[in-house]
Amino acid sequence: MNTTTPNPYPAVKIGVVSVSDRASTGVYVDKGLPALQEWLGRALKNPLQFEPRLIPDEQAAIQAALIELVDAGCALVLTTGGTGPALRDVTPEATLAVAHKEMPGFGEQMRQISLNFVPTAILSRQVAVIRKQSLIINLPGQPKSIAETLEGLRDADGKSVVPGIFSAVPYCIDLIGGPYLEADEAVCKAFRPKMAIRSFTA
Repeated sequence: MNTTTPNPYPAVKIGVVSVSDRASTGVYVDKGLPALQEWLGRALKNPLQFEPRLIPDEQAAIQAALIELVDAGCALVLTTGGTGPALRDVTPEATLAVAHKEMPGFGEQMRQISLNFVPTAILSRQVAVIRKQSLIINLPGQPKSIAETLEGLRDADGKSVVPGIFSAVPYCIDLIGGPYLEADEAVCKAFRPKMAIRSFTA
């Protein structure tokens, strides 16, 4: 007899994109996609369906992947890699090119968080945008930095000191007509106004 409690939260399709010339050609193993999927799997209580893409630092290819993922119904698309000042770093340009609205607060907060660890965080150019009913966010390239910017900073007791950017993601997706994301507070506490909080029961 199956006594498994059904997941009461809506299923969510999420696009995860790793942008790297070398990883996409097999020079080394990509770490971005596993890091994104592992963190999201811990942070969200919803049933998740991932749409992964590993592509080179080519603006046209990045734009095509983002458009494809939005059209496929991904409520959230996270990219990693290609956001620095190097000549081949064009992820922000590709992201802005497919945008219907820009969301500058995400990039500002990511750089603010990263500056607590390295002064070179000011060189990062991550952006976030809305295309149709999807939120697209550029994240750093390293798994450790991905987790730091998503979760934010905590003190020695585990109390949040600086909110991570993911705190604002579920409500942003609410506002653009996407599915209700339920975050695990042990990983990242999402903020919603009281009027926007819904109750789900199995």
